[in-house]
Amino acid sequence: MKRVAIIGSMGQLGTDLVDVLAQAGSYEVLRLSHREVECTDPVSVEKALKTGRRPDVVVNCAAFVRVDEAENRAEEALRVNSLGALHVARVCAEIEALCVYISTDYVFDGGKNAPYTESDAPRPINIYGVSKLAGEYFVQQACPRWLVVRMASLFGRAGSSGKGGNFVETILAKARAGESLRLVNDIRMSPTYTRDAVRALEKLLREKALGLFHLANGGSCTWYEFASKALELAGMGNRIEPISSSDYPMKARRPKDSSLESTKLSPFLKEHLRPWQEALKAYLAEKDHLSSRG
Repeated sequence: MKRVAIIGSMGQLGTDLVDVLAQAGSYEVLRLSHREVECTDPVSVEKALKTGRRPDVVVNCAAFVRVDEAENRAEEALRVNSLGALHVARVCAEIEALCVYISTDYVFDGGKNAPYTESDAPRPINIYGVSKLAGEYFVQQACPRWLVVRMASLFGRAGSSGKGGNFVETILAKARAGESLRLVNDIRMSPTYTRDAVRALEKLLREKALGLFHLANGGSCTWYEFASKALELAGMGNRIEPISSSDYPMKARRPKDSSLESTKLSPFLKEHLRPWQEALKAYLAEKDHLSSRG
């Protein structure tokens, strides 16, 4: 039975990964929350991964994910997303474990005007993207056996602890409260259901895949389109005003189109991740938000 350590096991992605690996039945899961390991401290990482039976795979889900805050807290973002990744990768190399690093679509600048594949050259335009790309490079340099998985715009049942929930829940809560809704309609991305992403990741682990992969639900949309679909599926008729990103200034620059697709998954997965609309419907059903008409 393969032993898998999950750093950041209490987060939005880590929570679903724990469940999916447990259900698969062929893994022993070591849950490592922030209380058990501080990835920015190499001593803490060594203690967590070298004490007792050592893991065969280490999945690093720990991250500084607050994109706008990263602009003013660059040192902290780099310490978690870059140096933290390096510390984990170095210990993985020492114990001969596979190092899995979770990265982001924000390593791209959004200027391609088409979905990014694994062969596209990254060019981040904000501190968060820089810190995650540096983490990718550190993992590849420090550990002989590595798997870098880029995901985008995650939504899952646990919500993001770093962001205080997820986008879908925020929109539904505001709609129920009767708040006015204004959403950006000129930034495109690939909404990704964490349950789908971790199921695909488990298949990559099972098939002993190595290298760089994009894991995102099929298709792309704007935040306005995503929110509109969520309200439609939930049976809510609230009006959303589409706005330009220039009308909603943010500290960190965002890629205009950071949607992802993969050209490398076919040998490992029978089919790519389902379209984001289907994934959103499944999520809403899981959370009991789905309208009987949905």
